[in-house]
Amino acid sequence: MLKVVVVVGVPGVGKSSVLAVATKKLSERGYRVRLVNFGDYMLEYLRKSGVVKSRDQIRSLRLATQLEAQKVAARDIRSEFEALPGDRVIGIVDTHAVIKTQLGYWPGLPLAVLQELKPSVIVVIEASPDEILSRQLRDSGRYRADLSSRETIEELLQINRYYAIASSVISGAALRFIQNSEGCVEIAAEELIKVVEEI
Repeated sequence: MLKVVVVVGVPGVGKSSVLAVATKKLSERGYRVRLVNFGDYMLEYLRKSGVVKSRDQIRSLRLATQLEAQKVAARDIRSEFEALPGDRVIGIVDTHAVIKTQLGYWPGLPLAVLQELKPSVIVVIEASPDEILSRQLRDSGRYRADLSSRETIEELLQINRYYAIASSVISGAALRFIQNSEGCVEIAAEELIKVVEEI
């Protein structure tokens, strides 16, 4: 039976690190795990359409364009998960519950995306604002100047919770918050594994 796990968190919270450890351990425990980054699927669709060249340009697109790309990405991801053989299949989606744009906050998991993905659980990875800011500053591969202040991060953490809660209510998925403190990736990964195994 397929379980879809949607993992969200603000930029710099350490989702990728937690997911790398959790995915490896779940595979070692006999699960067939497929981890995908939602933004990669959006980027592929938007690049093919000639709309953007890089991931960080996506946040500046019109809402209607983003919503269309989100729906296509969600449909492609769900289809890919359903094609995986076996009875212990776990599809993990690394994404965002909320996206900060110049015009305001937009949903990372709008209704159309939730209807396509059909998540079993939504997991919110969190860390302290200072830890997030430090991680963002060390990540030279992404442009996040508009997200790199303590005040912005505090606000984004709070709004991320609201959006994740709303997504849980709309989809009927369980909701879990996991703390990813500095140097505790293994602990956060084990918490995530426990959630996956219990759903």
